[in-house]
Amino acid sequence: MFAVEVKGVSIALACHTFSVSERCYRYQRRLNDENIVIADWLLRLTTTNRTWGFGLCFLYLRNIKGFGWNHKRVYRIYRERELNLRIRPCKRLKRAKPDKLAAPSSPNQVWSMDFMSDQLEDVRRLRTLNILDDFSREGLCIEVDFSLPALRVVRALRYVVEWRGKPLVIRIDNSPENIRDTLLSWAKSQDIKIRHIQPGRPAQNAYVERYNRTVRQEWLDQNCFETIEQAQIEATNWLWTYNNERSNMAIGGITPATKLNLAA
Repeated sequence: MFAVEVKGVSIALACHTFSVSERCYRYQRRLNDENIVIADWLLRLTTTNRTWGFGLCFLYLRNIKGFGWNHKRVYRIYRERELNLRIRPCKRLKRAKPDKLAAPSSPNQVWSMDFMSDQLEDVRRLRTLNILDDFSREGLCIEVDFSLPALRVVRALRYVVEWRGKPLVIRIDNSPENIRDTLLSWAKSQDIKIRHIQPGRPAQNAYVERYNRTVRQEWLDQNCFETIEQAQIEATNWLWTYNNERSNMAIGGITPATKLNLAA
């Protein structure tokens, strides 16, 4: 470039001198129109789902939308648009690695259940009851209210059992609602085994604990609720998206609905 533009040497002579082909010298990069489509999809996904990194975005485009774009190409555009998910690193204490939780081999073998809490815009506290199928990582229910006593827990379980069938085991912690005779008697009448984890050992219920983190980051922390009714509606909508459109790394990058269909 310097010899041609500054010294006035011909292109043929300069290429011969520096052992560069004229075709290589004259090459100009052409932007593919498809790259604009990829960039538009990535921008929409990262705007709508602010907690999604490249992995979830790429799996959504590949598995849900059916695009055959190479992951290196998509990642290059993802980096060029500076869409990287920035996570503040935090110091973690080194703890003994817990035993790996056994994974069920079919649906309805083991369900996990846990509670979460948040608040409305008027600062009133709300609670959620999260029920998960450990096999497919499918969210079966998010029940929202100010209070969720044992009777309400049983009612939610009855509703899920009506359309999904009975589980063999429900794994829960030792919260007051989970040790009431109301829940234990109902489970016994349905021939469902209740398995309580050890106190202070949340890793024994790791599947639903990991699911709770996703619920917190991608739903609760991203929305403000004025009423319980609004929270319940949005919980139902988010749960459908989680089960049908959000790829899950723990089950091979497919959605819970796909995992369930493959097991049928």
